[in-house]
Amino acid sequence: MTAGTRRERTDVTLAEDIGKALSTDYFQLREDLSPEQMDHLLRTRTFVEDEVLPVINGYWERAEFPRELAEKLGAAGLVGDGIEGYGCPPMDALSAGLVHMELNRGDGSLGTFLGVQAGLAMKSIAMLGSEEQKQRWLPPMARCEALGAFALTEPDHGSDSIALETSARRDGESYVLNGSKKWIGNGTIADVVVVWARDTDDGQVKGFLVEKGTQGYRARRIEGKGSLRAVWQAEIELEDVRVPAENMLPGGRSFKDTGAVLATTRGSCAWMALGHAVAGYEAALTYAGRRKQFGKPLVEFQLIQERLVGMLAKVTSMQLYCRRLADLALAGRIEPTLAGLAKAHNTSTARAVLAEARDLLGGNGILLDFHVIRHMADIESIHTFEGTETIQTLIVGRDITGASAFA
Repeated sequence: MTAGTRRERTDVTLAEDIGKALSTDYFQLREDLSPEQMDHLLRTRTFVEDEVLPVINGYWERAEFPRELAEKLGAAGLVGDGIEGYGCPPMDALSAGLVHMELNRGDGSLGTFLGVQAGLAMKSIAMLGSEEQKQRWLPPMARCEALGAFALTEPDHGSDSIALETSARRDGESYVLNGSKKWIGNGTIADVVVVWARDTDDGQVKGFLVEKGTQGYRARRIEGKGSLRAVWQAEIELEDVRVPAENMLPGGRSFKDTGAVLATTRGSCAWMALGHAVAGYEAALTYAGRRKQFGKPLVEFQLIQERLVGMLAKVTSMQLYCRRLADLALAGRIEPTLAGLAKAHNTSTARAVLAEARDLLGGNGILLDFHVIRHMADIESIHTFEGTETIQTLIVGRDITGASAFA
C-alpha cells in the first residue's frame, strides 16, 4: 500500500458521515416541541441525510440546479412556509422555521430555493393575490410542479429597492412592463414570476404575475458565483412585457405591501443562518474527535475544547433568537425590526462559526467532502440578501432612537 493510498483511506474515514446531525440542543429546546413540530424537524432531517447530503457537493461544484431534489422536497410535504390551505402542508411558524433550519443544515442552495419558492413567491400570492390567483398557483407550487420567482432587486437598486425604476403602464385591459431586474432566484426557470413595478398612473409599487413564455421577458443566468452555486439567479430584461390586468396582485398596491411579504421572510433568514452554523459546528466536533495530531485526537487539546465551546455558545444564542422569533410569530406579535435584528445577528454569527470550523479542519476544511467550505461560501449570500447587516442595523437603530440615518 502506497502512502497516497493510505492518505486517501484516512481522508475517507475522517469525512465519513460528516454532515449527519448530532445533539446541539444544549438548552433542551426540543422538549417544548409539539408532535407536529417534531415531525417537521425529523422529516426534513431525514430528507437532508437521505437525499441531499449524498449528492449535493456534485451539484454545487457543477453549478447545477438539483431540480429532482426540489421536486422531492415538494413531494415530501415541506413546501408551504406556513401558508394555510390551497394544497400547502399545514405547519405553524415554528415548524416552518425548523424546516428552513434543517434544510440549510444540508445545503444553502436548496434552502434558498425554498426561501424563494415558498417564502417570497408563494407568500406574495398568498398574502396579496386574488382567490383565483391563489387557487391557480399555490397548489402546484406547494408540490414544486410549478416554480416561482420574486423579482424586486434591480441592477441599480438593491438596499434601496423602494426606489425601483421598473415601470408598469396601463394599456386597456393590460399592463405593459419595462425595466431590469437582477439577482432573481429561479428567474430563468420559473413558471410564474412576481414582478414589482412602479405604476406610471399613481407612482405606487405594485406586483404583477408574469407567466412563463410571456413575450418580452428575457432572463439570463448569472454565472461565476462563488456562493449558492446550485441555485440559479438571473438578470432579467422586461421589454414591453404585456400582462393581463387580472395578473396584478390586488393586495399589492404600494411598497408597504411588498415590505409586508419581506417582513415574513426575513425571519426565515435567521433560521437559515442557524442551519449553516449548526452544520459547521457539528462537522468541527465530529472531525476533532477523529483527527489525531501529536499522538492524540484534537478534542483532547484544551485550545480545541475552548474553540468548540465558543462555537456552541454562538449556535445556542442563535437558537434562542429563532425560538423567540417563532413564539412571537405564533402569538401574532412579530415586528419587522425584530426579524431584522434576528437576521443581522444570526448571519453575522454564522459567519464566525463557519470561519472557526473551517480553520479547525485545517487543510481538509477546503474540501467539499467535509462540507464546511460550501456552507462557509453560502452564508455570504444569506448575510447579504433580504437586507444586509448594515441596512438591518439602520432600521433597528431608527426604531430604538427615533432618528433615521438613511432616507
